[in-house]
Amino acid sequence: MKRRSFIKGTALGGVGISSFSNVQRASKKTNINSEFYVTIDEQKVSFYSNIIKEKLKIVHIADTHLFMDDDRGIPFQEYSNRMAKAYNQTTHFKNRKKTNPNECFENTLTYAKEINADLIALVGDIFSFPSELAIEWVLSKLDETGIPYVYVAGNHDWHYEGMSGNLDLLRNTWINKRLLPLYQGNNPLMAAYDIKGIRFLAIDNSTYEINKDQLEFFSSHADSGLPLVLLVHIPMYAPGKKISYGCGNPNWNASTDRNYNLERRPRWPEEGHSQITFDFYSKVFNTSNLLGIFTGHIHKTSIEITKGKPQIVSDDNASGGYLEIDFLPLEKNL
Repeated sequence: MKRRSFIKGTALGGVGISSFSNVQRASKKTNINSEFYVTIDEQKVSFYSNIIKEKLKIVHIADTHLFMDDDRGIPFQEYSNRMAKAYNQTTHFKNRKKTNPNECFENTLTYAKEINADLIALVGDIFSFPSELAIEWVLSKLDETGIPYVYVAGNHDWHYEGMSGNLDLLRNTWINKRLLPLYQGNNPLMAAYDIKGIRFLAIDNSTYEINKDQLEFFSSHADSGLPLVLLVHIPMYAPGKKISYGCGNPNWNASTDRNYNLERRPRWPEEGHSQITFDFYSKVFNTSNLLGIFTGHIHKTSIEITKGKPQIVSDDNASGGYLEIDFLPLEKNL
């Protein structure tokens, strides 16, 4: 039996090493104190907590931007043309040699097998557009690893540039037509995966917004008292960061949308975020049992700590970036 079946269900280069601790009550229901620390060394991240019961290793992949296509994509070339050329050749984030998204993705999966990862987290923009060939290729490569995986979409995964329709409609259309197998039978917009006592919440914020069902979903799990990890593509707002940290950003609106013409999509709304998105942001950073947030989108390594919650963004996988994340029990002082 492949390991993937066990969890279906409900490079920080240049950052160096850092750590922090946050001691707080996990939940009124659990009535226990939680304590956790995180250390970062290049692309390796280690979480230590007294509420983690056994070691768990994941490999986090975001922004591979696979562009391969075949004859089935010819009718859509007017919508895929720009992104089909955007990442044909890249420079590896470590050795600075020329590479490409296919090679980087395969190398990262090989590394995940070598380190015996428990989980592969695919956190958006794995594809530059919803190419049938690219999606089939990724599914076959994931199947070869035998490692369980979680997928949440990014803003490019379902986007054919210039295609008419609002973003919610386009996302739903291309999830159902192309991306659906990657969700392994789970809800594409929100799903919970339990593995070794940690609950991973994959929530699609690829339109920058959160809907009512997603807020309720997160809130219900926040009240569980279980150790939680949030996986989203668009980083949560962090004071002082650029508008690309756009989920819950009070400055996100039409006046700050610089790329809508380039990406040939509807402009962000004049009024900015919905209240639901702001409520989600507040709930996330006030959830005591949330260990951290892992995200992508900005193609640049980053760590922010907001209200004691670490948000860690990986380098783009198109350039070989990934995160190797260990969740480890917190050893008692002798």
